[in-house]
Amino acid sequence: MRIAVRLLLPCLIAALAGCVAGRPHTTSPRTDAMTESTIITETRFTTPARYADEVSAAATPAAATTAPDMDGVRIGTFAGHPAVLVETADARAAIALHGGHLLSYVPTGGEDLLWLSPRLADAPAAIRGGVPVVWPFFGRQGQRDEVPSHGFVRTVRWQLVDAARDADGSVSLTLAPPRYADLGLDLRMHLRIGAALEQTLETTNTGDAPVAFTQALHSYFRVSDIADVRVEGLDGLHFLDKNDGYAAHAQAGDWALDDARDPGRSDYIYTDAGGRYRLDDPGFGRRIELTTSGSRALVVWNPGEASAERSSDMNDGAWRGFLCLEAANAGPDVVRLAPRQTHVLTQRVRVLPRD
Repeated sequence: MRIAVRLLLPCLIAALAGCVAGRPHTTSPRTDAMTESTIITETRFTTPARYADEVSAAATPAAATTAPDMDGVRIGTFAGHPAVLVETADARAAIALHGGHLLSYVPTGGEDLLWLSPRLADAPAAIRGGVPVVWPFFGRQGQRDEVPSHGFVRTVRWQLVDAARDADGSVSLTLAPPRYADLGLDLRMHLRIGAALEQTLETTNTGDAPVAFTQALHSYFRVSDIADVRVEGLDGLHFLDKNDGYAAHAQAGDWALDDARDPGRSDYIYTDAGGRYRLDDPGFGRRIELTTSGSRALVVWNPGEASAERSSDMNDGAWRGFLCLEAANAGPDVVRLAPRQTHVLTQRVRVLPRD
């Protein structure tokens, strides 16, 4: 069971307890005090008791992971990280055990769909690029400052739980982060590697009380030049702009980096989104189709030049080579789970030819 909790945004800090449920308006009132922590999610998480130990363990060599007994799946190294390496007739992929992080997805005969920074820091630092798993809160939405940004699973060691070969030759994997009994939630990630990439976050409420959470599959799609790409499927939607205090704005036409209101960067949460988007890249001669289910939000992010220059894990000009399209439950799209219930967020990615 999934109930989307939609809240009028933004709300004054002093009035948070009295916000009225409703859809985001085209022109919401603006307050300079608006931050991620003032967007209600109902549940405020505390850092799990074992989290610090798990992060420390991620920085030390681990016992070798046993590879499944099947062709096309092995344990190796990718970009310096121990990883599950998958090869099928239709694609190959690499999934780091650090953070359960999808590092690469390459359709046969094509180029990698994902961007990975050449300046990767050593574990336990989070990996820049690929598809980080953001869970059980997006950014610090609704949370106190003492919790790590983007949740508790990006900087810990995951385990390969299961691997299977499907009838069509695709490979299905299940991975999981450490279980934190005091968190009240359990996470499993399922991946299907084939002609399309399917990635699923399955969250179960293991406690005795309802839990509200946010999440994202923070996909960094590799592009020829951020200035030349367009994202279809967003026309007429409304988005909350983090760089504008989460004020709401209307999208006219396709997304592009040349927004006259705030050019050269993007940190938008699109609300009531339809779940099907296309990233058109004339420089690479391809269109990437992203289809999502289990969410009503899409995050479109690129830091822009000024912010990227302050980052220690991006080369000069690296920001021009990616665009993040994130299947998410974020902003007003909050997942509320009753005890013993499960929520499923899925993204499906494939390459389409350009017309």
